[in-house]
Amino acid sequence: MSEENNSNGLAKQEERSLGLACHLLAFVGMALPFGNILGPLVMWLIKKDDSAFVDDQGKEAVNFNITISIAGFVAFLLTFVVIGAFLLPVIGIFWLVMTIVAAVKANGGEYYRYPLTIRLIKIGRA
Repeated sequence: MSEENNSNGLAKQEERSLGLACHLLAFVGMALPFGNILGPLVMWLIKKDDSAFVDDQGKEAVNFNITISIAGFVAFLLTFVVIGAFLLPVIGIFWLVMTIVAAVKANGGEYYRYPLTIRLIKIGRA
């Protein structure tokens, strides 16, 4: 396992880049169904044992994208009673903005937590 952090508590550059990738791979969802979950999930599963930072950020990205998918599905169902037509764009903009914020924070070496996220995969630092 690689050295987790530098002396200042921030993740090393390679770990930060992989953490960034965990978040940005959610944009695969724009091209593939469920790609927003599969992109971060694959990166997390491949690299989780190499770095505690990547493990943490990968879990966070997967949890957030599962939460967004659930919210999007519920909003889609609510389109039949009109309110979903307003919720879908709000959820989409929220997803885009929060993914970019998380990517920037991860690139800076910060352990980022998305707001309003159901944490199905438990996050814990040893």
